[in-house]
Amino acid sequence: VKNICCVGAGYVGGPTAAVIAFQCPDIRVTVVDLDQARIDRWNSKHLPVHEPGLIDIVRVARDGTKPSTVMLGNEDAGKVELPARQPNLFFSANVSECVAAADVVFVSVNTPTKVSGIGAGAATNLVALESATTAVAKAAKPGAMIVEKSTVPCGTARTIREILTLHRPGVPFEILSNPEFLAEGTAIKDLLYPDRILIGSSQTETGQAAAAALKNVYATWVKPSKIVTVNLWSSELSKLVANAMLAQRISSINTISAVCDHTGADIDEVAKAIGLDQRLGGRFLKAGLGFGGSCFKKDILSLVYLARSLHLPEVGEYWMSVLHINDFQRDRFVNKVVSKLHNALMGKKIAILGYTFKQDTNDTRESPAIEVIKTLLAECPAEIAIFDPGCNVAEIRENIDRNVPTSEAKPLKPLGPVEAYSNSYDACFNASAVLILTPWDQFKYPAMTQKDSVFRKGGDRTISDAQVFTKPDLTEMDIIALGEYQKAKATSHVQLANPDPLNRLFEQSECAVGCMYCETAQQADGVKLSEPVDWARIAYNMREPKWVFDGRNIVDSKEMELLGFRVESMGK
Repeated sequence: VKNICCVGAGYVGGPTAAVIAFQCPDIRVTVVDLDQARIDRWNSKHLPVHEPGLIDIVRVARDGTKPSTVMLGNEDAGKVELPARQPNLFFSANVSECVAAADVVFVSVNTPTKVSGIGAGAATNLVALESATTAVAKAAKPGAMIVEKSTVPCGTARTIREILTLHRPGVPFEILSNPEFLAEGTAIKDLLYPDRILIGSSQTETGQAAAAALKNVYATWVKPSKIVTVNLWSSELSKLVANAMLAQRISSINTISAVCDHTGADIDEVAKAIGLDQRLGGRFLKAGLGFGGSCFKKDILSLVYLARSLHLPEVGEYWMSVLHINDFQRDRFVNKVVSKLHNALMGKKIAILGYTFKQDTNDTRESPAIEVIKTLLAECPAEIAIFDPGCNVAEIRENIDRNVPTSEAKPLKPLGPVEAYSNSYDACFNASAVLILTPWDQFKYPAMTQKDSVFRKGGDRTISDAQVFTKPDLTEMDIIALGEYQKAKATSHVQLANPDPLNRLFEQSECAVGCMYCETAQQADGVKLSEPVDWARIAYNMREPKWVFDGRNIVDSKEMELLGFRVESMGK
């Protein structure tokens, strides 16, 4: 494999292609999309996807690097010569040309739930997938491997085969399923250190050969033992089941948080106690507002639709209950807010911290915040003020316009009682209550002391012996570790803040005058969005009784009460 094309420049396609290009400098990787504006952002310093570490990966693979000499501390420690690297990651709107040159074509387009017609509300809408596959069928070279990267219903590989045969009868193609198991917000770490890589193929000789070729690409940085090959149906179903099981854990712990609210139990203590059982583990046992995002709900609905299609109604109802509990938990939270404010929100400003469905992303699809806002608007507050460090003001406003009916969002001023702010302090100024809806680290109290690097696997320590960098042929991960080593040795704030401690990156092109994203950064009024929120400052400027409704259980209620807040959490 020397040339890979990824069709779809979204939350999966962009980061996946970037990491493959980063780890495989000898492979040309091109991401294509019909949305020219999105491609332009991928080619700028304002990427359309917010993921920790993504810009570092993209700058190396997309722009290439300069040769540089790195001194390892004192003269005795020696030095490292880093060679130049040529760009091998490209973004283009020229779909046909890029597909035609590729040995492997990833299809990574949006597959939402149908909203009308047969199966509405449960079945998967495959319009974008069919359109992308048709474009691939017309342009791909004979023998190319067509890889499902999107989350799709079982049997989609057969649909892709039919489309390819229709447009290119007699031309040999191999179809593979290679579902992503990324968690938004940790996508780069998940790609660099995957739990497993799953590759589904037909069980023919050519199908298994294609799977082996794709396996060799991943084996550049992933242990072969973590690359699992299965049949196509098993691969497609495994993705749906993985997300359904994760969502199930969240709904399960949220039901117990409701029990805790009516007893003397603390949900965090309960979660810790059961998480210590090795049969369960502690992951996805954090009670809160419930899950959101484009995957969990959609994939459960797809599983439900499959079960009903196979005349297994009991199976479908079981998985629907996971979604019912998710809605129940969100409604329970909103009811708590309204009750504590004496069922009288009229004339009060409500501040919302967090609009994305989870931290460290700019993805707002199926965010619990949207439904919370809709419900609160029915109570006629004076204003609902929103701040999210992952979204700029324009993005939040555009999303509100798309998801909240105009009659609800705009009865008063230009944006109505719903307004977006560029920092938390303006959003919370003169508010009667603050609702924490997304567990951004910046909102935690007490504040986090240090955040783990996305380039180090959990538990890995920072390298302390510089001699490991003097070996020949350093990999890109070695070079990343070298940069972190240099930062660890830094003695000034300027050195610590330097995004290029190895002096190997090219300067990024300046944006045109009037760039919306540059202007948004300037509108933060001097507030650094990555820094912890000063809760004492927020308390000083709020109206009594200064309620904080912690929908994610990320603040210490006793510590917050010392600042003058009243705090309500989930299950505590």
